[in-house]
Amino acid sequence: MKLQNKTGIITGGAGSLGQATARLFLAEGARVVLVDRNGGALERAAADLPSDRIMSLAADVTSAGETERYIEATVERFGPIDVLFSNAGNFGTVAPIADYPEGVFDAVQAVHVKGAFLAAKYAAPRMRDGGSIVITSSVAGLRGDAGVYAYITAKHAQVGLMRCLAKELAVRRIRVNTIHPGPIDNGFQHAVEEGLGSQMGCDGTAFFNDLIPLGRHGRAEEVAQSVLYLASSDSSFTTGTTLVVDGGMSA
Repeated sequence: MKLQNKTGIITGGAGSLGQATARLFLAEGARVVLVDRNGGALERAAADLPSDRIMSLAADVTSAGETERYIEATVERFGPIDVLFSNAGNFGTVAPIADYPEGVFDAVQAVHVKGAFLAAKYAAPRMRDGGSIVITSSVAGLRGDAGVYAYITAKHAQVGLMRCLAKELAVRRIRVNTIHPGPIDNGFQHAVEEGLGSQMGCDGTAFFNDLIPLGRHGRAEEVAQSVLYLASSDSSFTTGTTLVVDGGMSA
């Protein structure tokens, strides 16, 4: 039981990676708080994880007030925080730089970068020493692609945030790392591939599979295992690093 009696927060908790990670955390003995802006999807996600060790809270991760609220609610219900999995995300669009919508760019930065910043800002003071912060970046945080301006910029920015946090929180033995999944077989990725495929005039899923040496998309459950590694004491000497789970795509 790698997380026995630990308390973890998962933002983006209604998505496939959030749900897979919550299921794994619960199996490892944790108390879990799911946070997502989509209240309906969040309720369905929590219903699929019946346990007296789970709580769901609808919140906008880009709001300081709502972030502080879900942090305080977590501490009130379950006590000090041991794991923060900052996993909320949105994609934006794909367009040439001259046509890229400024509002879309701002919205993507707000969720990925400001959302992760606010989560750490309010969670870190309420964390136990020796805890773990994991931020979901992406293979996109390690490369560049024409047209993916908002998402790729945000995913790179998360790495910078992680490295700053890792330096500051090391004195408390709080480890901070980013995880970098490649394409995952889920609704989020399928929507991305539809948009890219229509622009490129090809099958978006096949296009990505051709870029992955292992020849397939990952499963949310596979990525969740890597999140568990970073969340648990298995990674007790790992901080400030970028853990890549992409089937070799970035090699």
